[in-house]
Amino acid sequence: MSLFITFEGGEGCGKSTQARVLHRRLSSTGLPTVLTHEPGGTPLGNRLRRWLKGEGDIDSETELLLFNASRAHLVSQVIRPALEKGFIVICDRFAESTIAYQGYARGLDFSIIEAANNIATQGLRPDLIILLDIPVEQGLARKRISDRFEREDIAFHQRVRQGYLEMAKKDPQRWLVVDASLPKKETERLIWERAQPLLPKALR
Repeated sequence: MSLFITFEGGEGCGKSTQARVLHRRLSSTGLPTVLTHEPGGTPLGNRLRRWLKGEGDIDSETELLLFNASRAHLVSQVIRPALEKGFIVICDRFAESTIAYQGYARGLDFSIIEAANNIATQGLRPDLIILLDIPVEQGLARKRISDRFEREDIAFHQRVRQGYLEMAKKDPQRWLVVDASLPKKETERLIWERAQPLLPKALR
């Protein structure tokens, strides 16, 4: 069986940590599991990540296209081949990040974002999207401000959070919203509780 799970959330929500925890737990069951991330996950994607996270002045449209260039390469080189082999793929961020950051926060036209995302993803959609939700100030306080996105003002990050919550509300079958201010072990438990029914019966 194949399964595609993504982690989403604002800065400092702990999604990368929880993605690694779920990857280790699934791998320990013997299931073939791949962990990857956006932007990045391939040599080309990692170069694009440095540009996107760096100091340069990148306009919103260029930012959208660079993210989707990285995504297209990741899908074609890593995600889709793994799914076709029956792997479970866990990805730290995916297309919903672009909707939240470039759409809700930057204000780009959603129809343009949808078109770009569809090209990059080849129509691939996650089976489960785990949103780690945390108040903006609390999330940013966990971070050492170091990249272009973390340096945005509070209003930008508030729009990102609101965008995520609106997407989750519209599609509750695919989204799990977890309070990321909970203790890590409790967060892990809630994620596993939602993911477990999607696994082969013998592992539930």
